Amino acid sequence: MTEGWVAVRVVTWNLWWRFGPWQERQKAIRSVLRDLRPDVVGLQEVWAADGENLAEWLADELGLYWTWAASPAPERWRARIGDPSVDIGTAVLSRWPAEETEVLRLPVPPELDDGRLGLYARTGPVSFVTAHLTSVPTAGVRSEQAAALAEFARRDGTVIVTGDFNAEPDDPELRPLRRDFRDAWTQADPAAPAATWAWDPELPYSQGTLRQGARIDYVQLGGPGSVRQVHRAGDRPVDGVWPSDHAAVVADIEL
Repeated sequence: MTEGWVAVRVVTWNLWWRFGPWQERQKAIRSVLRDLRPDVVGLQEVWAADGENLAEWLADELGLYWTWAASPAPERWRARIGDPSVDIGTAVLSRWPAEETEVLRLPVPPELDDGRLGLYARTGPVSFVTAHLTSVPTAGVRSEQAAALAEFARRDGTVIVTGDFNAEPDDPELRPLRRDFRDAWTQADPAAPAATWAWDPELPYSQGTLRQGARIDYVQLGGPGSVRQVHRAGDRPVDGVWPSDHAAVVADIEL
């Protein structure tokens, strides 16, 4: 590592909310993150219910700090599982406490609104952002969200942007992010296995409408720093349980 610089391990992961065998998956998620020993984690589709919060539980189990932003429009999510009591949100776990936080409600037409967010935390040596862009097939909505996210993420110094963007690297709707931020996969090892959704035919969870083997989860870097390596995690069963319908992205970054 370059003298005077610091290595930071970054993880982003969509945790598939309360879908599927969520109680068993919760333990598998913890196991994967514990093995990774991350410094900063961006989480999407995080549940909260009955006084419990998955991000808080993971932070306590892993010895990390946590920041959470609840969706302001969870009704569409709740209808999918038939439970009106469960919240959904976006979270940041970090080795350092958050000195500053800010929430962005991503733009969307009212008829498609399910409360997608961007969450910013100034934590340790980085400005860190995680977000969950819409999965609706209308690319124009995602393009507006990507532009809003790029504007929201512009900060002084090093900025790390993570999340489930529901689009592949060359899709035109991600152009606003490509202008300002460098993709960890292409910076480190573009030949490495990179699909984070529908990457394995043995994955038992429903794959919806996206084509097979999509790379839709990202770690991106803006400002000073370099990506040393990147790989997937959570992409196989833990004690027979697949942790999520997404694989995690892990990037080691020099700041």
